[in-house]
Amino acid sequence: MLGLGEMKSEVAETLTDLKRTGCRYVTLGQYLAPSKDHVPVARYVSPEEFEGWAETARSMGFKGVAAGPLVRSSYRADEMFKAEHVLS
Repeated sequence: MLGLGEMKSEVAETLTDLKRTGCRYVTLGQYLAPSKDHVPVARYVSPEEFEGWAETARSMGFKGVAAGPLVRSSYRADEMFKAEHVLS
């Protein structure tokens, strides 16, 4: 989830760490506070920035990447998994 005040260097480092562990799929979405009692959104990430992160993740070798304001952790996970096994 992006939009909690993270720095770009932290996102890049997290992607690197995930890749090093053998992670093959990654999702990046916009944090949305469920209620006023939760941590507020620090900023809204543009669709263009999400696409930039998707390109970065793909260039790092992630097999499946979903990035966008409404993407959640299981966003199209079945499609990513099937695509990897059909194309492998």
